[in-house]
Amino acid sequence: MLRFKRYLVLCLVLVCAITAFSFWAILQPGNDARGVFSPPPLAGVKLDALSAGMTTAVNVTKTPDGGWLAQAAGKTGIPAPALRAYVAAAAGANESHPGCGIGWNTVAAVGYVESKHGTYGGGSPDAAAQGNGPIVGPSLNGAGFAAIPDTDGGALDGDAHWDHAVGPMQFIPSTWKIAGLDGNGDGVADPFNLDDAALSAATYLCVHGGDLATSRGWTDAIYSYNQSDAYIRQVRAQATAYAANTGTVQ
Repeated sequence: MLRFKRYLVLCLVLVCAITAFSFWAILQPGNDARGVFSPPPLAGVKLDALSAGMTTAVNVTKTPDGGWLAQAAGKTGIPAPALRAYVAAAAGANESHPGCGIGWNTVAAVGYVESKHGTYGGGSPDAAAQGNGPIVGPSLNGAGFAAIPDTDGGALDGDAHWDHAVGPMQFIPSTWKIAGLDGNGDGVADPFNLDDAALSAATYLCVHGGDLATSRGWTDAIYSYNQSDAYIRQVRAQATAYAANTGTVQ
């Protein structure tokens, strides 16, 4: 009987030790408790014959075929200027980061979750993918959100005390300073312009995810944008829906 009690005590000690080690391992740098999600299917796209056929020596932004764009915009509910921006952004990011494999539907899904493609608050992107009003998120003052003191003197968000995420892809000013790109070739990287914001977001995702055709790569990319499993699930569901509506890459 005494031997049996000792055996039970030993088992309990081992269970406690294993549990403690598991929690310790999860909390170490480079490890976390988030889930790993399989990437959504790649949505198909028909590129404009001119931009698709240009040689690599000519720097031309790839744009979707007009007929495809109108049809896909109707099926997905994405405003045509926003959809064009997402397609061009994915193409541009894949060119600058070979092996990334980001689909336009992933970029579009992030745009939907962040600002409903620039229509948050009743706005809408015009033909040049410029919103008719700035989209500025809530103050990041620590009240329900992270506390991020002002980093841009209020230049982008109008607040010289606290930062706000700005634009249709909701970049924090300090992040935009590092990741902001000129997507429409006008010489200005503008977080309120969807062409610029979409290319910046797609490139940011490629940098942080690596190979987005893999579960870990895609999950890491979206997690870098928002550290939430619920957010990742929402983006994945939206990207999957866009692929279902427009067809997938075979």
